[in-house]
Amino acid sequence: MRLDKFLKVSRIIKRRTVANEACDAGKVLVNGKVARASQNVKEGDRIDLTLGERTVSVEVVSVKETVRKEEASELYRPV
Repeated sequence: MRLDKFLKVSRIIKRRTVANEACDAGKVLVNGKVARASQNVKEGDRIDLTLGERTVSVEVVSVKETVRKEEASELYRPV
C-alpha cells in the first residue's frame, strides 16, 4: 500500500493530500530514510513523522485497504 494512503487509512494524518505534502517536504521517514508518498509500506516498517513540533514514531502492524474508525489504531504500534 502507498505510504500516503496508509497514513490516511490509519488516521495518523487526516487527509491524503496533507500526507502527500508532508512526504514532499521530507517530514516522513520510513526505516530511517526520507520517503516519497508513493513508497510501498509493509508490515514491520517503522514510520517517523515530524508534524509541527511533534514527532511520531510508529511500527506498521497490519496493512488493510479500509478499516473502521475504531479499528484504525490497530494498524500500527507506537514506538
